[in-house]
Amino acid sequence: MENTYVKHQYEHILPKKDEWPVVKLSKNRKEFVKKVAESAKKSVLDLTGESVDLLKEELETTLYREKLRIKQNPWAVDPDDEKDFWNKVKSKLVQLSAEASLTKTQKKKHYIAILDEITMRYSEEIASNFVHTHYKITRRIVTFGFSRLLNAARVKGFKSIFSNQYTLQDKIQITGETDQIRELAAKGTIVMVPTHFSNLDSILIGWVISVLGLPPFIYGAGLNLFNISIFAYFMNALGAYKVDRRKKNLIYLETLKTYSSESLQFGVHSLFFPGGTRSRSGAIEKKLKLGLLSTTIEAQRANFQKGVTDSQGKIFIVPVTINYHFVLEAPSLIQEYLTMTGQERYYKESDEFSTSYKIFKFLVKFFTKGSDISVSIGRAMDVLGNYVDAEGNSMDKNGRQINTMDYFLSAGKVNIDAQREEEYTNFLGRRIVEEFHRINRVFSSHLVAFTAFEMIKKENKKMDLYSLLRLPEDDIFLVYVEFKEECERVLKRIYELEAEGKLQVAPHLKQGIDAIIDHGLANVGMYHAKRPLVKNDLGNIETQDMTLLYYYHNRLEGYGLEKLF
Repeated sequence: MENTYVKHQYEHILPKKDEWPVVKLSKNRKEFVKKVAESAKKSVLDLTGESVDLLKEELETTLYREKLRIKQNPWAVDPDDEKDFWNKVKSKLVQLSAEASLTKTQKKKHYIAILDEITMRYSEEIASNFVHTHYKITRRIVTFGFSRLLNAARVKGFKSIFSNQYTLQDKIQITGETDQIRELAAKGTIVMVPTHFSNLDSILIGWVISVLGLPPFIYGAGLNLFNISIFAYFMNALGAYKVDRRKKNLIYLETLKTYSSESLQFGVHSLFFPGGTRSRSGAIEKKLKLGLLSTTIEAQRANFQKGVTDSQGKIFIVPVTINYHFVLEAPSLIQEYLTMTGQERYYKESDEFSTSYKIFKFLVKFFTKGSDISVSIGRAMDVLGNYVDAEGNSMDKNGRQINTMDYFLSAGKVNIDAQREEEYTNFLGRRIVEEFHRINRVFSSHLVAFTAFEMIKKENKKMDLYSLLRLPEDDIFLVYVEFKEECERVLKRIYELEAEGKLQVAPHLKQGIDAIIDHGLANVGMYHAKRPLVKNDLGNIETQDMTLLYYYHNRLEGYGLEKLF
């Protein structure tokens, strides 16, 4: 894969908005929402095995959890009639339980009617509200606003505000299989699966999709983000459907999965963050949430069942890694991670940003600093993790063409086999993780943070992680000459891994080691009040925050580099 960065001007593969699958879906929104609700209802009935008692139990569990959520964890974005709706569900269930004269069949009919109301409500809540004009405006705002900030930073004087000297593509470098994704998006349905480090990822990926000349994708965004007005606007305009992570009940999860599967069958390109939420540790996700991922397998099988066997019915999985020098939310994310893994051994302090003003302030700082981002587009795969060529044909490990449909056949017919599809989903998850590591682009900030943390760990061998992170920062320093030697050793191994095709290296890592270290120190955690790494007056290396250093170190986990220490 090409490592040097070249800016491209991409033409839109579908210039007419009426050809965009997401526009076709939005025109059919009402019917589509009904279809999702109906399919989700059928799915729940299948899972309860047509048993009245199990269905009743599922409805009661859903009611109990929803009442608890409203009481204990309400959000500003929740609908006003939330309480009323669930109170009505409660009174219907109570009434049914008290009704002794009804037969089981009659009761079942009433339970299904309640289920119908719930799936319809969930389906309506999840569905995106894509509006073409809003999408165009949002795209212009993002591109114009970010470019102005960028030029204000790099071009001196009053003219900077109107300068077009620097574009977003100077700041956000798009590398990898850009031509392949464009080819395939015109043939079948793309599911983009990026790594997830920051709340800014959604807007960033939305911009990348637009720059590559692809039609808009729909994607699941956490409902909590709709609490923040600036995010709510962008999310709605960019075709986000809402995912409420507070809702863990079967009926909601089935409706969510059905929405995804039906959208893919409709031919709408989708974006999932397969890690589920932002990486708390700063490491590339190793375990993926397989719920939404399983919908790609389900949709592919459904397309084959409908007889759509050409590339038009094929679903292509495209892994993407987003590479930052620093992550705005790093302090609160790593605290959450340590609290979850260390339980009472670690004390959590929250430092999350939560308002439009804070985000705007961050964007100004971010674009007026010299730090870059890169987005690596991986090779497309089919839903079974096989690479595909530019025509969308699946290839085995030896480069021979294979027919994906064969994997869904039983006795010569495409059939539903839940256990088989579960195995395929697990395998696809593992393949995506492999690809994340392979297309990950190593930055100078990752190198210096990894090396520094491993050196400190080596000097304090007897300490466990939590004791190490509690070390007073004043007592920690690394002699520059020794630090430089270790950075060179790690970098040498990184080059070897690059030659083996196991990762990628940013162009700025091709300069002299002193320049690389200076670049890394200048960029790592540049926004944070306490810097993970700094050079002191004597020229030695110090940390102002061990937990942040640990967070940025974790980006190079999974390559066996710790064995060098």
